[in-house]
Amino acid sequence: MDAQSRGRADDIDPADQWVLNPHTGNYELRLDQSAGESPVAARTTTAEDSGRRRTGSPDGPRREVPGQRSRRASQSGGRGAEATAAAGRRKRKSPEARRKKALMWTGGVTAFLVVSASLGAYLLYERFNGNIDTVDIGDAGNKDVLSDGPMNILIIGTDKRTGKGNEGYGDKGSEGHADTNILFHVSEDRTNATAMSIPRDLMTDIPDCETKQPDGSEKVIPGTPNVRFNVSLGQEGRDPGCTMRTVEAITGVKPDHFMMVDFNAVKELTTAVGGVKVCMAKPIDDPKSHLKLPKGESRVEGEEALALLRTRHSFGNESDLDRIKVQQQFLGSMIREMKSSDTLTNPTKLFKLADAATNALTVDQGIGSAKKLMTLAQEIGKVDTKNITFVTMPVIDNPAEPTPITVVVAPQKGEQLFAMMRSDTSLTEVKQKEKAAKSKQAALLKGPKAAPADVRVDVLNGGEIPGAAGATVTWLQNEQGVLKSTNKANAPEKIKKTTLAYAPNQADQARALAEMMGLPATAMKPGTADAEGLQAMVLTLGADFKGAGVPITGPAKAPEDIQRASADKAVCAQ
Repeated sequence: MDAQSRGRADDIDPADQWVLNPHTGNYELRLDQSAGESPVAARTTTAEDSGRRRTGSPDGPRREVPGQRSRRASQSGGRGAEATAAAGRRKRKSPEARRKKALMWTGGVTAFLVVSASLGAYLLYERFNGNIDTVDIGDAGNKDVLSDGPMNILIIGTDKRTGKGNEGYGDKGSEGHADTNILFHVSEDRTNATAMSIPRDLMTDIPDCETKQPDGSEKVIPGTPNVRFNVSLGQEGRDPGCTMRTVEAITGVKPDHFMMVDFNAVKELTTAVGGVKVCMAKPIDDPKSHLKLPKGESRVEGEEALALLRTRHSFGNESDLDRIKVQQQFLGSMIREMKSSDTLTNPTKLFKLADAATNALTVDQGIGSAKKLMTLAQEIGKVDTKNITFVTMPVIDNPAEPTPITVVVAPQKGEQLFAMMRSDTSLTEVKQKEKAAKSKQAALLKGPKAAPADVRVDVLNGGEIPGAAGATVTWLQNEQGVLKSTNKANAPEKIKKTTLAYAPNQADQARALAEMMGLPATAMKPGTADAEGLQAMVLTLGADFKGAGVPITGPAKAPEDIQRASADKAVCAQ
């Protein structure tokens, strides 16, 4: 191919755009004369100057032109100055051709950046994904990341002594206990959340627990009556699924997922977020935990943060219940820190936080990937901090102990709080629509109520408790005087929520039954056609039914004297 044939606008060698400046001895880009080219560029029209582009001055050393100069020389067929001069006379690319090439170049760079970013994101995802440890808990939780209704996440802090610097904490050689436990309930509409702490020294019955063994087999660990709650994990080979089942047996609230952290997690997370602000009502100097903090505000991270969460001898009457208060205040402050603009707008801090969080967590397989955890975090992040309420499970001293060192659930207050969580009743005032829903329920139940003897209802069991329909009919007849109630055994399928289907002319009966059973407005399913003759209403018990005589909906407000704190308010620990 000769120089002229290579001189088409689309085929110009980029190296041909360079010329030698005799004044400097350097090669420079040839400029368009019409655009104000330099005197150097004007010299490129002669064979002599074209030769200079290749060889430099006659007496000087040979200089190679940048780019593809050698390749061009070989392609010219060795025709020397004549071919070189012809190449120098080639016309420049048209503006359209240059734009086309520029677009190709820009497109190539864009594609490269997209691929690079995708590769970076993939490697980042793989890093975070590889950090996470998972446990197969079988049917103890939810296989899906999110649920249609409320979400319940059990947060477990174990005292298993692993990692550098943790030799002074926990029981040596222990598999770890459920040392710190919070049942985090997120409302169905994501406007509020209740975080209920469960004392580790709570005396309870641990149910039978099916666990997965390392070889893939299943093993049922027998339940244990009347033991501390904290042995629901680690002891006898129990996994976090056993702790979840224990929580459900106590509260009637089934956790969807669990997140378990150890001592290292506290240290790494608090360091990643840049420390957590805390406030002390008095100076702290605890030789057992080596915690030293001044009166007023401080910022703690790492070992110091762990010491604060572990100490029992610096606050109140040195009990686990007082330690729970400090832990709640600390977690509230940490939530505020994580949701602050300083964290959310700082890529470095966000990366450290994500890396530390995924590295610190052990979770169930339902949320066992970085993508799933991000989805869950985004869902929880919808809740305004001011509507996150920390509360401690209502308890009383264990009456079976002459000198109480353990506690049991407070019968009335405990069940009231559990019922509120089961019915998704907020502990905070949130949006107007919630108030509207309460008004709607009040309006629906307002009106004349039939006498118990005039209430006619068929009861079906669509829940989880065997014999629930029969037990309910017995209770209605013997305790409430609803003699026209009939046990219709099992429903065609399981349902989550209890429903009461009734005709318009049965509204007075429906209101009476709803009041007896504590049915929420959402359970009421009025029909459009009146009932005829002796047609009965249909009550179908769902998974929210916890027993005959137990209200399905909780009270509108939690007991006034239970311990609680809001995540958006800083309180000094005492």
